[in-house]
Amino acid sequence: MKTSVTVAGMQIDANFHDFVESRLLKNAQIKSDFFWQSLNEIHRDLSPINRQLLEKRSELQGQLDAFYQQNTSPTPQDQAEFLNEIGYLSPNGGDFTIDPANVDPEIARSAAPQLVVPVTNARYLLNAANARWGSLYDALYGSDALGSLPPKGDYDSERGKAVITYCRNLLDTHIPLDNGSWHDVTELSVFGASLALMQGDEQMAGLENTLQFVGYFGNTENPDRILLEKNGLHIELVIDRKHTIGRIDLAGIADIQIESALTTIVDFEDSVAVVDANEKLQAYANWLGVMDGTLQAEFEKTGKTIKRSLAQDRHYIDAQGEPLVISGRSLLLVRNMGITSTTPLVRDENGEEYYEGILDAVITSLIALQNQHSDGLGKTQKSNSQGQSIYIVKPKLHGADEVVFVDTLFDRVEKMLSLATGTIKLGLMDEERRTSLNLKECIRAAKDRICFINTGFLDRTGDEIHSAMQFGPLVAKDKMRHEKWYQAYEENNVRVGLETGFSGVAQIGKGMWPKPDSMKAMLQEKQAQVLAGASTAWVPSPTAATLHALHYLEHNTKAIQESLEKDQGKSTQYDLITLPVISDRPTPEEIETELFRNAQSILGYVVRWVDQGIGCSKIPDLDGTGLMEDRATLRISAQSLANWLLHGLCTQDQIEAAFLQAAHLVDQQNIDEVNYSPIASNPQSNVAYQTALKLVLNGAQSANDYTESELFAGRRQRKQQLQSVT
Repeated sequence: MKTSVTVAGMQIDANFHDFVESRLLKNAQIKSDFFWQSLNEIHRDLSPINRQLLEKRSELQGQLDAFYQQNTSPTPQDQAEFLNEIGYLSPNGGDFTIDPANVDPEIARSAAPQLVVPVTNARYLLNAANARWGSLYDALYGSDALGSLPPKGDYDSERGKAVITYCRNLLDTHIPLDNGSWHDVTELSVFGASLALMQGDEQMAGLENTLQFVGYFGNTENPDRILLEKNGLHIELVIDRKHTIGRIDLAGIADIQIESALTTIVDFEDSVAVVDANEKLQAYANWLGVMDGTLQAEFEKTGKTIKRSLAQDRHYIDAQGEPLVISGRSLLLVRNMGITSTTPLVRDENGEEYYEGILDAVITSLIALQNQHSDGLGKTQKSNSQGQSIYIVKPKLHGADEVVFVDTLFDRVEKMLSLATGTIKLGLMDEERRTSLNLKECIRAAKDRICFINTGFLDRTGDEIHSAMQFGPLVAKDKMRHEKWYQAYEENNVRVGLETGFSGVAQIGKGMWPKPDSMKAMLQEKQAQVLAGASTAWVPSPTAATLHALHYLEHNTKAIQESLEKDQGKSTQYDLITLPVISDRPTPEEIETELFRNAQSILGYVVRWVDQGIGCSKIPDLDGTGLMEDRATLRISAQSLANWLLHGLCTQDQIEAAFLQAAHLVDQQNIDEVNYSPIASNPQSNVAYQTALKLVLNGAQSANDYTESELFAGRRQRKQQLQSVT
């Protein structure tokens, strides 16, 4: 059986070739010969540039290393002068505003939570795609948002009453009545263009702001659903007096649905473990499934088989009596790989693998052309972008030159697929030091296609440590958020976004809430990201999206951004390059605790990555709190320990002792995991253990401090072991 085919001078994985030919090209009406020849030309023209950009990264890092070794106490002014001298900082090109065309309102005008989901898990992918709408009743009842978790077993009526009380208070706050309270409403009906509400004392009420009534479904006297709106987000009241909840509710309200994750990033990068051709092909197939509406997932829950598919659109009659359709799905962006890795799916005439980021741009865009879905009424319509745009998030770019490269790549893909210039939009991850320091010029390099910027604290911290690796010992990872560079980084991202015209045009985002089981804390803390001027922020689950949406109901993001635009206070470039150096050497006890904490985090993540191919995990910390871990969190932990090792705060023996100690804890934490392979019994021959240790011991010398090289090698070795056993 053929494992590869030769086309246009390329060696192409046979299954991948069949996938493209049979499932993509015919529907896109692109001729096969033209497609493969164009792919080869893109590789031929752009791969040398890709390689040069990586060489430039290494050259600049070498210059940084030499500077920090020779200058023991450089001031920020000294650093700025040096960074200008070596071309690390880009010249200021003056003011401008971005001008991307056909950006969907979910990105351009709306403010709401954003999910990031691994493309390789079909069930999670469907959950995220369907998380545009979420049950507020379920989110409150099933989480600790009200202060405690629900009791196990049957429905707790007292907790249910607390949920309803919370929601009535919420309606009084965000959808106030012109008379009385939502607590007293007994009936809802539609009268003309208004919502009429009967209260217990038989008094009538309406909405204080009649424009907040958007529409309804059912008949006007006894509607099944009522659609309301606040700050651009919809709130749906589900009325069903036969429902378990509705029949005991005064107004018959069985649920309140909140428009939640308006956008979702489908991830091919940090949250997945894709190391071979078959896994990469499955990732592409899942992306196709959410684009053409065919993806389904079956799973067992409470003894029942549940089948999940993409949600259908929601239909209403608006306040003026006209049909109204609102998407039932989140608008999907796709995060491609960066510019460092290669893929075995396609090789050139010399047997060299193609750059994965180049292939991703071509294939994920081609798949996005298969964008259709049933609306539930027997019609086929566009399931994702109504503006016919393709949204690609590009991670880990270093500076404006690399953004120029991606802009060129997207332009070539557009020509290849006969798309209008600017169809492919760029989401720029501000997560590398050279991008942060040159953010305005990075945005300028793609000003006609950029649709999104955000801060990624973990990756950004990893690069902060690696960039200054040779300077000296840096503060522990948990203290980084209190450093001057971090505060400047978060402020600079919003400020530059507003300066370049993002408000009402593109998204300004903030990073992930890391504790998926701590929703009460999220409700208390995550609103700070909204107040900082972000129009979106990452959440770890659909439940978290529904709860975080409450922050956008409470705060008007547009008004916050307008206020910030008037504020002349600015963090300086000097703040951004103020190094997070340890001022007081930690005690031996503090060092031991930090080594153990990081070793446990690294091992807990790597063992699942290498042994099971799980790219994103909820890993319990030393206190048992589940934390979302992916390659970004791994990067910061590994770099932090590598820095302390390099500068003598600890020895290799101490690190190895911490890892051995952590191995026993990780084994205990995973004792109930069906597919878990213990690591403490034989760490010297355990691939996952050795991979985790290498990430630290080789961390100071790793290229761009990324974890892919060690992880990919470890996972491939482990897969070979498992295959040899079977």
